[in-house]
Amino acid sequence: MMPEDNSCQPAYILEHGKNPGLCVRSIHERGITGSGVSVAIIDQAMPVNHPEYNGKIASYVNLGIGSFSMHGPGVTSLLVGEHVGTAPGSKVYYFAAERYIDGRPDASAYAEAVEQIIDINSSLPESERIRVISVSASPTPSYDVWINSDQYIDSVIRAQEAGILVLDCSLEHGFVRVCSYSFENPEDVTLCRPGFLDGSTWMPSQDSILVPVAYRTIAEVYSDGDFSYAYFGDGGLSWGIPYAAGVFALGWEINPDLSPDEMVNIVFETAYIDSNGNKYIFPTAFIDYIENT
Repeated sequence: MMPEDNSCQPAYILEHGKNPGLCVRSIHERGITGSGVSVAIIDQAMPVNHPEYNGKIASYVNLGIGSFSMHGPGVTSLLVGEHVGTAPGSKVYYFAAERYIDGRPDASAYAEAVEQIIDINSSLPESERIRVISVSASPTPSYDVWINSDQYIDSVIRAQEAGILVLDCSLEHGFVRVCSYSFENPEDVTLCRPGFLDGSTWMPSQDSILVPVAYRTIAEVYSDGDFSYAYFGDGGLSWGIPYAAGVFALGWEINPDLSPDEMVNIVFETAYIDSNGNKYIFPTAFIDYIENT
């Protein structure tokens, strides 16, 4: 028998999953949306006019991808989506990077995208420069199937030296890992649990910040003009990277003078820590700290 309330109804679940959770919407209600902050995404090809993020793509560069995938709209909506995203006021420089070249995962397109972002930043006014790059992949030696991963790592180092925070799924310099929040109360960080809903984890540690990847609704589009949403009862680290990037964008709206290292330190300092020492991103504490320091 179905519950008498609407918690198992598809329409309710789809709408419920649009909420970023952890009181992010309460931050938006305070007028903090990432406005004036530029971010970058390196992912798969996508249409730029889904209603969830239409008008928020400052630039779209396709580095060799032909067909659309579900991944690009997903990560973009989780970062800057009007109803889904953590930083709906930010604008995106988007790079569609080919992952497979001659049938093998190849990091060269990701490296090229990072290099172009560095070049773009050198020509932008300081107030408009890209602050963070969201890469929901790990084109590094963490996975030895990738070729040309050294090119990507060298480019990331150059981006960091240029003052750009790079968030990716790698083991080399990635620090974002996954958690799941409570479906019944997604705002309460103390109800979060490390890892995926099935209890498995992927490298959670005290050197990581855990970011919610479930339960989430994302923008979906496979052909231009055919716009919809999709609900994921569980999600991978791909969903956590843009979530975290958006939280950082909120912080840079308040204090654009903070360096990437300072931002990362603050997100760890303000984390909620459970009895096992796991650290969870705590957006309201993060924003309050920046506002009051």
